Amino acid sequence: MHRLVASAGLLAVLSVPAFAADAIVDVPMTAPGFDWTGYYAGLQAGYGWGRSEITTTEGAPFSITPDVDGGFVGGHVAGLWQFDQAVLGAEADLNYSSVDGTAQSGLGDTFGAEIKWFGSVNAKAGVAVDRLLVYGIGGIAFADIETSQTSGPGFDNTRTNVGWTVGAGVDYALTDKFVVGAQYRYYDFGSENHEAPAPFSDRDQSVKLNTVGVNLSYKF
Repeated sequence: MHRLVASAGLLAVLSVPAFAADAIVDVPMTAPGFDWTGYYAGLQAGYGWGRSEITTTEGAPFSITPDVDGGFVGGHVAGLWQFDQAVLGAEADLNYSSVDGTAQSGLGDTFGAEIKWFGSVNAKAGVAVDRLLVYGIGGIAFADIETSQTSGPGFDNTRTNVGWTVGAGVDYALTDKFVVGAQYRYYDFGSENHEAPAPFSDRDQSVKLNTVGVNLSYKF
């Protein structure tokens, strides 16, 4: 009887390592999360709205502020590096724009502003939760902006403005290669002086713009 009990006990002790080994082998492996490190290129489109301020720099003081709005479409490139959940990188974009607007003075002249194209070079930082990335973005902004006035033959003049931009957005990796997202941006394109032929007055024109857009990117 004692030999039977001892044999059973020895068998139980010897079976523990084998059972433990089977348990370890049978534990399912957790798939690694999405890695945001990489280079990206893609397209974006959206809508912008804001205001232009036109102020004469000669003759009698005068200012007028046309509201502007319209759509835009463009492309972007980016490079991102992930450290744990933190994501840092850089992004540049360029957009064709139909953002414009006019305002009429008390004398019946129509003053206009139009953003023909705009873009930016930015730093980007965010927090990743697997395939979801929430981020802030900001940098140097530039735009080709036209000022115009209709009175008699009228005139128009275009200058490239340089300013700044800041915003925030969210991206989601649909697959390991394709990313979709949405973004809000605020732009201050600064002020540029426009020389006008007689009888028009030289003027400073500044433009501030808000945009909302969607984007599709491909990860290389």
